[in-house]
Amino acid sequence: MNARAIARFLPDCLRLFKRLAGDPRVALRHKLPLVLLVGYLASPIDLIPDFIPVLGQLDDAALVALALRWVARAAGPELVREHWPGPPESLHAVLRLAGAGGP
Repeated sequence: MNARAIARFLPDCLRLFKRLAGDPRVALRHKLPLVLLVGYLASPIDLIPDFIPVLGQLDDAALVALALRWVARAAGPELVREHWPGPPESLHAVLRLAGAGGP
């Protein structure tokens, strides 16, 4: 992944979550964790405060990874591909993280 793709990864994930949460093909039980995660990421309250170097951002990254895995497995790789706003390299990383294979 190039530097630009890395910098856009979290915003692309948030757009993916928003799109999947609005898709009627995704079950409500799979949408709820996405909505809660977006709320958590937007909140100034964290499990580990962001001012703690590395660990402060690591909890956010771990939650995003878990949510990606949850929703990609539930919705299926085709739906994730359809809604992914970023470059193909990032999509490949998302699908690998979800255990859904490559592009």
